[in-house]
Amino acid sequence: MNPYVPSEAVADALAHGGPVVALETTLVTHGLPHPEGLQTALALEDAIRSHGATPATIGILDGVVHIGLTADQLERLAATAGVVKTNLSNLGVVVASRQTGSTTVAATMMAAHANGIRVFATGGIGGVHRGVEHTGDVSSDLIALSRIPVAVVCAGAKAILDLPRTVEWLETFGIPVLGLETSDFPAFYRRSSGLRVDARVDTIEGLAAAIERHLALGLGSGVLVANPIPVEDELPRDVYETALATALAEAEGRGLSGREVTPFLLDRLRALTGGDTVRANLALLRHNARVGAQLAVALCR
Repeated sequence: MNPYVPSEAVADALAHGGPVVALETTLVTHGLPHPEGLQTALALEDAIRSHGATPATIGILDGVVHIGLTADQLERLAATAGVVKTNLSNLGVVVASRQTGSTTVAATMMAAHANGIRVFATGGIGGVHRGVEHTGDVSSDLIALSRIPVAVVCAGAKAILDLPRTVEWLETFGIPVLGLETSDFPAFYRRSSGLRVDARVDTIEGLAAAIERHLALGLGSGVLVANPIPVEDELPRDVYETALATALAEAEGRGLSGREVTPFLLDRLRALTGGDTVRANLALLRHNARVGAQLAVALCR
């Protein structure tokens, strides 16, 4: 049995060579509280439709990987308790045991590629964690990018990560980082991390041409599209740096490690900035969805 089931809208778009943009669902089940996650997911779908593409929000219901959840299915996923956060390592188990799961960046990339979808819009990718020399903690998002040929539109890597090591990892594994109207690698809440991208591209058409050639050459890796948060939504540097330093010190003081660290840091950043990190996150998500749709349309021309 085929574990992937596309929605009617997605199946029709793919059959006719139309533009489709994949969206993940960990944002819905783990990233934002209910019903904020659901509302955000629906808003991202609307943004993609308004720019001429078909959204394919990917999630797992009873072991079936849906490529394009309906509104009712998305609401069910958002309201279900104990949804499994699905990655490359447990995707097969979740499907085989007929569980309900949300897809991470890595799992969404895999499902998108398996169904012929070339563009995926998200917030920020995972990367190399701080203290990796002691923990070896590297996100499977980077592994997915190294071996799944999908274009990922994002605002860089999550700000709580070791960004210099993350950028070095991307280069080492042959993952091109293309900056849309920027020469700097974004730092999620901030437009620049002080690091450089591989190449700057100033138009959607130029971006589509570079991605199309990369995919056609059969290089095997994905492409990271670095799309900075809009200027008006960027967090002030002092607010961002103070909150991050405080949250990191608190995490160390509590002796947190592994999977405990990221949710703790994100929750503390939200509290320390009075919710400004969440507002910035929503703004960059919408921006990435719009760019993802424009890119998908350009790739279909």
